[in-house]
Amino acid sequence: MNFEGLDSGLAEYAPAMHSALDPVLDAHLNQSLLQNVELDPEGVALEALPVQESVHIMEGVYSELHSVVAEVGVPVSVSHFDLHEEMLWVGSHGGHATSFFGPALERYSSFQVNGSDDIRQIQSLENGILFLTKNNLKYMARGGLIMFDYPLEDSEDMHSLLLTESSTLLVAGLQSHVLEIDLNTVQETQKYAVETPGVTVMRQTNRFFFCGHTSGKVSLRDLRTFKVEHKFDAFSGSLSDFDVHGNLLAACGFSSRLTGLACDRFLKVYDLRMMRAITPLQVHVDPAFLRFIPTYTSRLAIISQSGQCQFCEPTGLANPADIFHVNPVGPLLMTFDVSASKQALAFGDSEGCVHLWTDSPEPSFNPYSRETEFALPCLVDSLPPLDWSQDLLPLSLVPVPLTTDTLLSDWPAANSSPAPRRAPPVDAEILRTMKKVGFIGYAPNPRTKLRNQIPYRLKESESEFDSFSQVTESPIGREEEPHLHMVSKKYRKVTIKYSKLGLEDFDFKHYNKTLFAGLEPHIPNAYCNCMIQVLYFLEPVRCLIQSHLCQKEFCLACELGFLFHMLDLSRGDPCQGSNFLRAFRTIPEASALGLILADSDEASGKGSLARLIQRWNRFILTQLHQDMQELEAPQAYRGAGGSSFCSSGDSVIGQLFSCEMENCSLCRCGSETVRASSTLLFTLSYPEGSNNDKTGKSCDFAQVLKRSICLEQNTQAWCDTCEKYQPTIQTRNIRHLPDILVINCEVNSSKEAEFWRMQAEVAFKMAVKQRGGETSTNKDYALADWKELGRPEGMLMCPSIEELKNVWLPFSIRMKMSKSKGLDVCNWTDGDEMQVWGPARAEEQRGVYVYDLMATVVHILDSRTGGSLVAHIKVGETYHQRKEGVTHQQWYLFNDFLIEPIDEHEAVQFDMNWKVPAILYYIKRNLNSKYNLNIKNPIEASVLLAEASLARKQRKTHTTFIPLMLNEMPQVGDLVGLDAEFVTLNEEEAELHSDGTKSTIKPSQMSVARITCVRGQGPNEGIPFIDDYISTQEQVVDYLTQYSGIKPGDLDAKISSKHLTTLKSTYLKLRFLIDIGVKFVGHGLQKDFRVINLMVRAGLFSEFFEHGSLRDTLCFWRMGNLGSPALSLPLFYSCQVPKDQVLDTVYLFHMPRKRMISLRFLAWYFLDLKIQGETHDSIEDARTALQLYRKYLELSKNGTEPESFHTVLKGLYEKGRKMDWKVPEPEGQTSPKNAAVFSSVLAL
Repeated sequence: MNFEGLDSGLAEYAPAMHSALDPVLDAHLNQSLLQNVELDPEGVALEALPVQESVHIMEGVYSELHSVVAEVGVPVSVSHFDLHEEMLWVGSHGGHATSFFGPALERYSSFQVNGSDDIRQIQSLENGILFLTKNNLKYMARGGLIMFDYPLEDSEDMHSLLLTESSTLLVAGLQSHVLEIDLNTVQETQKYAVETPGVTVMRQTNRFFFCGHTSGKVSLRDLRTFKVEHKFDAFSGSLSDFDVHGNLLAACGFSSRLTGLACDRFLKVYDLRMMRAITPLQVHVDPAFLRFIPTYTSRLAIISQSGQCQFCEPTGLANPADIFHVNPVGPLLMTFDVSASKQALAFGDSEGCVHLWTDSPEPSFNPYSRETEFALPCLVDSLPPLDWSQDLLPLSLVPVPLTTDTLLSDWPAANSSPAPRRAPPVDAEILRTMKKVGFIGYAPNPRTKLRNQIPYRLKESESEFDSFSQVTESPIGREEEPHLHMVSKKYRKVTIKYSKLGLEDFDFKHYNKTLFAGLEPHIPNAYCNCMIQVLYFLEPVRCLIQSHLCQKEFCLACELGFLFHMLDLSRGDPCQGSNFLRAFRTIPEASALGLILADSDEASGKGSLARLIQRWNRFILTQLHQDMQELEAPQAYRGAGGSSFCSSGDSVIGQLFSCEMENCSLCRCGSETVRASSTLLFTLSYPEGSNNDKTGKSCDFAQVLKRSICLEQNTQAWCDTCEKYQPTIQTRNIRHLPDILVINCEVNSSKEAEFWRMQAEVAFKMAVKQRGGETSTNKDYALADWKELGRPEGMLMCPSIEELKNVWLPFSIRMKMSKSKGLDVCNWTDGDEMQVWGPARAEEQRGVYVYDLMATVVHILDSRTGGSLVAHIKVGETYHQRKEGVTHQQWYLFNDFLIEPIDEHEAVQFDMNWKVPAILYYIKRNLNSKYNLNIKNPIEASVLLAEASLARKQRKTHTTFIPLMLNEMPQVGDLVGLDAEFVTLNEEEAELHSDGTKSTIKPSQMSVARITCVRGQGPNEGIPFIDDYISTQEQVVDYLTQYSGIKPGDLDAKISSKHLTTLKSTYLKLRFLIDIGVKFVGHGLQKDFRVINLMVRAGLFSEFFEHGSLRDTLCFWRMGNLGSPALSLPLFYSCQVPKDQVLDTVYLFHMPRKRMISLRFLAWYFLDLKIQGETHDSIEDARTALQLYRKYLELSKNGTEPESFHTVLKGLYEKGRKMDWKVPEPEGQTSPKNAAVFSSVLAL
């Protein structure tokens, strides 16, 4: 079938909004993530854990096994089961081919076959795949390598191909001939004449070629001469499909009626032995495709485009009970195929989704499939990376295979001449300051080059970049560089310069002098930081997300709520979204949409960040909508009632962002089809040909927005009246406007960028003329002219001319809904509103809404650093009231951890040379009044009760803790001993300088592996009530067994004998303890809290040192010998644990400007205990920290005698220096209590 011109706008409808796609798991997802959590041997049900339900397939009955997205929004045009390997091939209407491996539909390869035409048919051969398009035949390897490309120049519209022998191919279409092509020579060998209008379907048996014509006839042709032997006049209208098996031929099609063509529900069946028709088979669906599925009998599968499928015998009666329904995401099924083994059926729909139905849980596509060849692991990874940008890189480092043949570089001497590199000239400053002593010259080093390095200038044009070495740690304070001359410093990509202490001595306050929290950029896939900030400053979204809690392990809404909680409590210190991004990486749809970047791609800026963040924007809204549908906060929406859009199956996210629409398709026959749908965001559709118009035609943003919302286009679509694909006019009518209008700008090419630039120039010229001035052709204005034009009399509050440059986007837009479902959109100003429309509440009653710009997300272009994403956000009154105690609104720039207030006009100024708009957020006036903005803490005490382990081999005899009973629930001020252990997911990346110093490029990525909480009072003091091993699905590169006690296998649910839980489960326990007000006692808790994402803000250490009472004892991660005077007042990070709830023994036993002391040494010195022998044990460390805290209270008399305790600390440090801070071995050393230095302690 020809699907040319099908509506490309289908991509705007988010696939996840359809219920049919909710359980879809894409093949990009690692199958190890999908293993079900089983019941433990004791029979304890894991009711509180999110368990993936397995797909139940009844043997012998077809049912759906998997559904995947081949290409979002692009209709599937053809599907084909590979005849040689266990693969399914899918071709799209956009000319893209995708292959999926095995019944799990793991994505194997994906490549473009044709840039403009759809793929008509696919045929698998032994060494590759044949693809037939409208006028082209292409043979490609399964990995995408082109083996030949054969244009069919004399053909008009090809539709079908048939492999007659191993190397002979027949190609047919809507023309008067069929071509025979030899695949060995890739040449046309024969051309057979056929009757017009041509052949669209071909089949073959051992007796005949069968050719299906669009006229409704089926011709039987000789295998050698291709002459017609017999004809069947099947249908009076047109032929849709037919199939042959044994002595039977079955066909479906359309019959002529008075009103046109109608789908015939009678299948024509012919007996090939007698060459005549037998009794037609009446079916209960509108047949569009049919195939014989011979297993025990000659069953027929009849499929309609609406998704109905019926099985029946060709010589029997069709039973309505044999009908099942395929749930396509789009409105139509576009293709259907059956595997060679008859165990699998493949359906492709108009939204780009592929559905696999099987009759067994583990089907095979072919009876005897060969082994599929997968890509080998990259061997280059074991070799050192080569930086081609370095001029002095020796080519001998490039690995070259050993060969005896002549190399391409071995030119004969006659064709080459030696041309050695010329030595670079001596710096003029050196020659000017040089003093000669004899024949030797001496000059001071001007320090214009790198130490011991002199780069060669390969090109004179690159001379201006010779001094460029590397991007410094931040844009503020960095000297101007040639490639960044047009990018403002605050917009440049910010990076962190790490020291040996990590982030402790990095001054984040230099970049953020506000009380709002930034986000750290060094975490993988942190490109979405700007969008997280946008969602956070949407007040209804923030309150809704923070009130949400469900049982799913990887719920983005839950993790986003935890992150919002941290942003709420921070006082200007940066947070990190590691837990949120960890859950984000496990979502299969995110991987399928290409939203998860590898570290190398993220560092190099590979791919378009603008496209990426716009896809992420659509994904996060859809994902939050789904999460909220599963568990809705009941009191989140007070709503305006009476809106037909607010259905029971909707979520508050849907009520905030969804726009209800009617899609109308008008055929040229006059038939109109209306279908209701909804979308969470809109994509700008720019006027065609506008980039070629150099006259500067004005086009308001409101006009482009209206064109994008009420989209009208001509396309090919199915007409029920005409019963075929016809040119139709598709329009969209708005039924309900969203409260938050989200717009993807889609400025992805120079065409759209030029349109924005041209419209900004036109708007600028009009603004200057309105001021009474004339624009200059060279755009150079004197300073006096700018002042005169920028502040005319009577307009003191009017923006200056400089503020109007590069501005096309309005701050407000007005939308008016008419009773006839028409939409009027125009740019709006507050003055117009006061003069014409009056109060906003009265406007809404008339169907008039005013939307104010709330945020813009822009892509900063920088070829050296790969670019970055920043956000301009208008922060509302409630946020300023909570953070700063003032009531006003202000625009801010959010560039990761750089936050700076900006002028409002800067948010809408887009210099397309370096600042490109990506996403716009408009919100309704008085939006907050419609929603309940109260936040209810969803974490309850039940999280501390006993829970089942994920580990299959865990026994009660292995339990290392006793859960809390109801009468042991912690109260405010209770002590809890805390310790955590970690494993390494990614090693640290560092570089060693020529002077021997080392600088950290990227710190190691840690993941919490074990968390232990010990009772701090009561009869069970010292007994753990939490000892959770955290299951991780990410690869661990180092278990750090010597320091953590974690061994390989402890975190694996299949073989672990530990009490294994999810990170979310343990996180909720700690959050509850924090919220209830307990006090944590531990040693070096800062990194524990930081990696868990429970971080503490900087405390006033002066209170501790001056008054002797601890207020914030957060400190360093088992510092060892890292003591330094610079560590006395370190900077800490965003908080979730109040400072008076942390009692850290590092600072309890610490003197100002002295080193930190390890827990092992403190336990030996004060408690006469030797801990941490071979490995660390978190239970032992937590108990020891509690005992040390009791010892501190004893020695300091509960903090009332700081002078006497100061004497104790002096003795501690004196003993430590003598012992070199090492705990002695048992033999040859005495207890520290017998040493002379401890006499001061005994005197107490």
